[in-house]
Amino acid sequence: MPSQVITIDRKKYAVGLFWQPTGAGYVARSYARMLARSVDKKLNLYTEYRGMVGLGAKKYGHRVGMNSVAAAVTEAFSEYTSFLAVFSVDKFFYLVAVRNGVILEDKLFEKEEEARTEYFRLSEVPDWGALFAPGAWGMPRAVERNLSDLLLQGPKIILRPISRLFSGVLSLVLMLLFLFGIGWFFRVPLEQMVNPQPEISEVSPEIAAEYQKQIEEKNKELDAQFNIQRSQKPEPIVLPYDYLPDPQKRAEVCYQAIAFLMQPIIGWNQVSVECREDYANVIFNRGFGTLGDFYLIASQIMPGVFVQKESDDSLYVRAKLPNVPTKASLDERDVETLTRDVVTAFQYSNMNAEIQMVIDTFTNGVDVVNLDVVEIAVQSKLDPIQFMKIFEEFGGVYMTLCAWDASTRIWNYEVRIYAK
Repeated sequence: MPSQVITIDRKKYAVGLFWQPTGAGYVARSYARMLARSVDKKLNLYTEYRGMVGLGAKKYGHRVGMNSVAAAVTEAFSEYTSFLAVFSVDKFFYLVAVRNGVILEDKLFEKEEEARTEYFRLSEVPDWGALFAPGAWGMPRAVERNLSDLLLQGPKIILRPISRLFSGVLSLVLMLLFLFGIGWFFRVPLEQMVNPQPEISEVSPEIAAEYQKQIEEKNKELDAQFNIQRSQKPEPIVLPYDYLPDPQKRAEVCYQAIAFLMQPIIGWNQVSVECREDYANVIFNRGFGTLGDFYLIASQIMPGVFVQKESDDSLYVRAKLPNVPTKASLDERDVETLTRDVVTAFQYSNMNAEIQMVIDTFTNGVDVVNLDVVEIAVQSKLDPIQFMKIFEEFGGVYMTLCAWDASTRIWNYEVRIYAK
């Protein structure tokens, strides 16, 4: 692996760290030590950030005190819980991917082609809150940002040694050097300390009273600042199962939006259409029609849509979804019971489904909550309204994707169920 260090404004930063959420009940350093033993014993450096630890190694060029680029970028993009970003740095390309507040990718590529391939692969994952890429790549919805601007923001998350022995020796050496420097700098005042000092009675009472008054005012100011900081508590973490859209109403909205976008336009063929969190979108490929014909007809039968030309023979059309009322989940099943019941429901329906358990991490910057989630991916002949009836007995259900393939005439669904 090439050196995982980048230089920006003549300062070196660490990239390519191995990130993992901190295990429940573990101190960050202890968890980093255990993780390094199980992954790679040469991982001898760590940093802690938002309930995660990132492991680094000297063999990759990492050094104690280096700032983590992934943590700095995540902090700069704190308004997004999920984002995918690629930055051009000198002759290299740096990729960072964050999903639900957890750093998934933190990697430096020597070749642009490899970075682009990895970006394409990850961009296929649905529901990124934001996409960032070099402007020359021409990626849809992606915005170009300067990495050096992001590193100037937020706190510095630095690498520390995993081993306490190294840390202790380094601290001792630094302490001895500090004491020697202090002694040398104050050698004259220290010599003067052995001389007799003026008695308290020799100090003017007026000066002493003024000095005491200044000390009391400063203490009051510090107490006020402390009370303000203590009273400022972070916002409580709002978990998804308390505000998810009503599953049946969301299915109806998606079905109506897809029907709206799948209206026939002479000379143009719909390839696929999908309904995501806020928008439904469709791809049109040109048959024998023209762009002028498309815009003329689309403005009449699909008013208010956003149209983007991918090429002279391909168009991307997007429609905003209306808001759907939310509902809180009353389902108290744990993730194991939930998974078993979901499998049973699909067996009753005689449908094949890919079902897995994952963990989503949520944070308000102080507290961290790990939430169990059941993810389901299904291909079906059922339309969205019929399909979502399978989940009527479950709470915390969210259909993240509903897509229609015009060539196979098959529906593709992705559903999440949040366990309590």
